[in-house]
Amino acid sequence: MALKTDILFELLKNDDYISGQNLAEKFGKSRAAVWKAVKNLIKDGYDIDALTNRGYRLTENNNRISAESIKAHMKNDIDVFYFPSVDSTNNSCKHMLADGKSGVFLVTADQQTAGRGRQGKSFYSPPMTGVYFSLVIRPHTVLQNAVTATTAAAVAVCRAIESTTDKRPKIKWVNDVYLDGKKICGILTEAVGNFEDGTVDSVIIGIGINIKTDQFPDSAGLAGSLDANVSRSRLIAAVTDELLAIAGNDYSSFIDYYRSRSMVIGERIKFIQNARVTPAKAIAIDEHGGLEVELEDGSHTVLRSGEISIRKM
Repeated sequence: MALKTDILFELLKNDDYISGQNLAEKFGKSRAAVWKAVKNLIKDGYDIDALTNRGYRLTENNNRISAESIKAHMKNDIDVFYFPSVDSTNNSCKHMLADGKSGVFLVTADQQTAGRGRQGKSFYSPPMTGVYFSLVIRPHTVLQNAVTATTAAAVAVCRAIESTTDKRPKIKWVNDVYLDGKKICGILTEAVGNFEDGTVDSVIIGIGINIKTDQFPDSAGLAGSLDANVSRSRLIAAVTDELLAIAGNDYSSFIDYYRSRSMVIGERIKFIQNARVTPAKAIAIDEHGGLEVELEDGSHTVLRSGEISIRKM
């Protein structure tokens, strides 16, 4: 790696000042080369304190995303790609897969100009106020098993938020994440499969989390923000690590947590299937992530896909 990247990793791992001499000795470079690398980091947008006889330290004002800053917080060693702006991080992953990119990898951007959600909806993705990223995993499994990634993603987001902030979000079936009654996160999972043998080669898990976004278009509906002082790079890394730990597992490894964060159990709802709106009451979440509901005639059914909304009583 370039000296600039090496120094950034050291600064990210340490809260205190690191002397230029220590950095020079660690990487076998001159003090002048270290100072030049630090100046380049500052030029790139990193806020660095440089004090005589103390050295260098990243300030608390740093909320810049880069591949290096994300990897410095991650437990897993995977390829990470950062772009200032893309149409959609899911689309970027598709292009990279089509070009032959192999293995597990992450794509993130400061802004999406055409962020996408489920049901063909758009996801508002303004610059710098949220995190927008897509993780490509390789389950090599049948399509039915690959759908667990959708539920797992909601669990990973909630766990990561709880581990990095004092917030306790909820999940609206299937995988929208809410806080204080407003949607703060959208998840779009897309499978790339071999339809001849019915297996999935790659699953793209796209995630957008509003952190400090305070203005939304009318089309965003009940949108809100996390409103927490959390490093964007740290949050991306935490979600990714959580997701990599459970995305390839079956429901049993996370379904209890998923149920405990549900915001729909016991609520009067309406669900939409085949353009038909049906009122019901949410009863339970089964072992495979399905939503059991009670219809107005007293009968029960289990929803496996579709969209629900809380009925206002």
